[in-house]
Amino acid sequence: MGVDETIGEYPIKQGSSDVSLGMDRGALVSPPGDVLQPAVTGSHGGGSPLSKVVVVQKASQAALAANTLEELNSAIKGYEGCPLKDTASSTVFGDGNPQGRLMVIGEAPGADEDRQGRPFVGISGKLLDRMIESIGLNRNTIYITNVVPWRPPGNRKPTTEEVSVCIPFLERHIELIGPEVLLLVGGLAANTVLARPGGITKLRGNWHSFSSSKLSCAIPVLATFHPAYLLRSPDQKRLAWRDMLAVKYRLDGNNPKSTARK
Repeated sequence: MGVDETIGEYPIKQGSSDVSLGMDRGALVSPPGDVLQPAVTGSHGGGSPLSKVVVVQKASQAALAANTLEELNSAIKGYEGCPLKDTASSTVFGDGNPQGRLMVIGEAPGADEDRQGRPFVGISGKLLDRMIESIGLNRNTIYITNVVPWRPPGNRKPTTEEVSVCIPFLERHIELIGPEVLLLVGGLAANTVLARPGGITKLRGNWHSFSSSKLSCAIPVLATFHPAYLLRSPDQKRLAWRDMLAVKYRLDGNNPKSTARK
């Protein structure tokens, strides 16, 4: 395939400077299972990797301390526990109406989103807009965010470690918005929010719920295909359309039961 060199996905510490993306020809980066790379420097060891437990705890503390969206945005931008932040151009927080009844959660920013600092602004974002408009909504009446606020290099899928440190921020994001319905687009979003394994074809079309001690009641949740997948597999749009109808019925106060599944 023409590949003649291996490049690590994580920065590594070499002397007094980081080698971006691990592009050190003398060492290949392979993060061990119990630490997050790159090393988080500061008051916790001057370059020693922090354990995943500590990094997630710090994310949880920062998220819980945020009482407004503005404070949460600042907390995410100030967080140094995820290596994706070092390679991304922007922190993609959210877009739309915080008072919207529907909250859409995607996976991670792409190149266009990274440049503009807004979620779903590329080709797949245009398809998402059409999906939302098909049920009488738009970006002025819904709220959109992602599981991970930083673009992974090369648009690769975020790792389990990267997702784990973003979960506290995402949960707090949902709590602060408090939507009537959550729509999860893509397998990563579904697996993360629902805390359930399985492919999107198995998770979509059935109603689930999201609960939190900070919420007065559970939020109905529906998963559907990611717009990027629908662009590659247009034959699946019929199922996505049924999912969107199920969301509309739920927002209108009707019980969609299993109509989205078929």
